[in-house]
Amino acid sequence: MTVTINCDMGESFGLYRLGDDAGMMPLIDTANVACGFHASDPDHMRQTVRRAKENGVKVGAHPSLPDLQGFGRREMKMRRDEIANSVIYQVGALVGFLKAEGMSLNHIKPHGSLYGMAGRSEDVAHGICDAAEVFGVPLFGMTGTLHETIYQQRGIAFVPEFYADLEYAPGGVLIVTREHPAMDPDLMAERCVRALSEKHGTATDGSLFPLACETICVHSDTPNAIAIATAVRNAIAPWN
Repeated sequence: MTVTINCDMGESFGLYRLGDDAGMMPLIDTANVACGFHASDPDHMRQTVRRAKENGVKVGAHPSLPDLQGFGRREMKMRRDEIANSVIYQVGALVGFLKAEGMSLNHIKPHGSLYGMAGRSEDVAHGICDAAEVFGVPLFGMTGTLHETIYQQRGIAFVPEFYADLEYAPGGVLIVTREHPAMDPDLMAERCVRALSEKHGTATDGSLFPLACETICVHSDTPNAIAIATAVRNAIAPWN
């Protein structure tokens, strides 16, 4: 099995800069590009797509709840059709930039609270699937959640991922913080190796939880993202 590294990126907005996308690109395989609802704008979307093309990086869409001020990390109540329409709108914009650069959409990975909500709510998960079916691409998500059960139930290719720079609560619940603190690169790499070799993740209390992993995520807005991605890339070499 080949394991990839993916990165949530393209999240700068106007004059505001977030994350070292240029530094991350050579270290990753796939880029999850922000589509304007939690971050980014048309200029940064196209710049990120061009940068990915230059580095041979595949591009997926990273749609969010319509929460620019809260960076997509505040939950909202939205109907299934509203979720689907919102995701179609965002992904469609990115597909336009991909087409302009002669590239194709690789996958969809919901962002922030939308990602978390899809893991717990059948309506939200189905809304994500309704949009994914329009574009005919896989969905990234977490094992042991509705990502896995609903996406696969709908016949959509499911790519399980593990987070290299976030903590997990006991039982494997992802802890999503408003800001990502710096993490120990060696420790994060060690956890990734355990996830791949033992199929277990490590929770904050030291307990283990079962998982499957085909791609590992490093966020571009983690302060030491370059160091983490480098350590993880070196550590997972046997799986590449």
